[in-house]
Amino acid sequence: MPRKLRQLESELRKAGFYERTDLGKGSHTRWFHPAAPEITVTLSGAASDDAHHYQETAVRRAIGAARRAVGEEANGG
Repeated sequence: MPRKLRQLESELRKAGFYERTDLGKGSHTRWFHPAAPEITVTLSGAASDDAHHYQETAVRRAIGAARRAVGEEANGG
């Protein structure tokens, strides 16, 4: 059974991402990480919708990239 978008949003929040609500309206949400503003994730659909496989992949990759960026920041680089 596919996960729901709300679960992906929860994972993003736990990883330190925040949602920008000032970037438009509609069913798309844009997520950014404060330590690495170039890492973004766009999710389309309502929170209760099933997540598509490409959305799950995008969230997983963004969280991994953010963890690497935070680790580099902590190491001074």
